Amino acid sequence: MPSQARSIDGVFAVQARFPREGVRIEGRSSEFARTGDEGTTARFHFCPACGDTVYYLMDAVPDAVAIPVGAFADPRFPAPTVSVYGEHKHAWVQLPPGIEAWD
Repeated sequence: MPSQARSIDGVFAVQARFPREGVRIEGRSSEFARTGDEGTTARFHFCPACGDTVYYLMDAVPDAVAIPVGAFADPRFPAPTVSVYGEHKHAWVQLPPGIEAWD
């Protein structure tokens, strides 16, 4: 195990971000807050019945709501245009050509 092992959910976390003022949040959710490498916190809201993450709010991007792309039942959902934490990706992961990368 690497000397700086981190708690992560998986190899990929694909999200869509929307302007916060354009999103209406309804229903109950449970929250889990996680502080990232830069010291900012994301608040993950998940379904209290099944545990799926339905959206999250990020201190670093306060005007946005992030929704996991898996929450959309649309196989034609657009491909990602930005990659973050690229320095942590597995060696076998290949990003699309020309994608904006934030390591």
